[in-house]
Amino acid sequence: MHYLLIYDVVDDYANRRQPYRQEHLELAQSFADRGELELGGALDDPVDQAILLFRVEDPKKIDEFVAQDPYVRHGLIQSWKVRKWLTVIGKTAQVKF
Repeated sequence: MHYLLIYDVVDDYANRRQPYRQEHLELAQSFADRGELELGGALDDPVDQAILLFRVEDPKKIDEFVAQDPYVRHGLIQSWKVRKWLTVIGKTAQVKF
């Protein structure tokens, strides 16, 4: 199943993330290498949220990501939520019409 991890980020997030960016990207790449994270990035203009698209059977994998994420650990993420996304179009869509 597809899930969206939606981060609400702090003010000046784009600058404040720099000391933790490499560690965050390495963590994200490790989940991508396992096929669990398909896409991720910050929204632009304004940079007020980030969205990561996971493809996992168990959403607890997303909880593991959040617990390890340096952006969360260092207070750059004000809040987050996980939403199940019923995808219907695309090569990896979960529901075909």
